[in-house]
Amino acid sequence: MTIEDLLEIEKIKTTRHLYSHYYDGGEVDKLAALFTEDAVCEFGPNYGGDWVGRDTIHENYRKFISRYGGTFNVMHAVTNPWITLKGSDQAIGRWYLLDLRTAVGTENPLILFGIYDDEYRKKGDDWLIHRTRIHFLWPSRDMHPFRE
Repeated sequence: MTIEDLLEIEKIKTTRHLYSHYYDGGEVDKLAALFTEDAVCEFGPNYGGDWVGRDTIHENYRKFISRYGGTFNVMHAVTNPWITLKGSDQAIGRWYLLDLRTAVGTENPLILFGIYDDEYRKKGDDWLIHRTRIHFLWPSRDMHPFRE
C-alpha cells in the first residue's frame, strides 16, 4: 500500500463521516450529493426497500429526517472502517453503525446496531457512495451476503 492509497482511503472515510453529519444535521441536499447519480441504497422492507437514483435517495432521506423533527435528534455513529481500493476509481468499505436517539426524555437512546456495506466511485477528486446496504443486527437481524 502506498501513501497515495492511504490518502484515498482517508477521503473515503471523510465521505462516510460527512454522511452521518449531514443526515443527523438535516442537510438533505448535502447528504444526497454524497451519492452517485445512479446510486442504490439497500435498506430492506422496513425502510422502503431499494432506493435507486440520487433523486429518490434525496426524497426518501428528506422524509426520514423530517420524521424525527429536528437537527441532531438522531446520531449515526460509524466505527471500525474497513476499506479496500479496487482500482483508481472504485472501492468497497464496511462500517459498524450505532444509531442513537438524542432527544431529551428518550428512555432508551439505542435505535439499532448494524453494518454498512458500501461501494464507492471516484468522481474527479471526490469519492461518492455508489451503493450502500445496511445489515441489521439489532433489534432485529436481517443480514445479506457481504460484498468482497
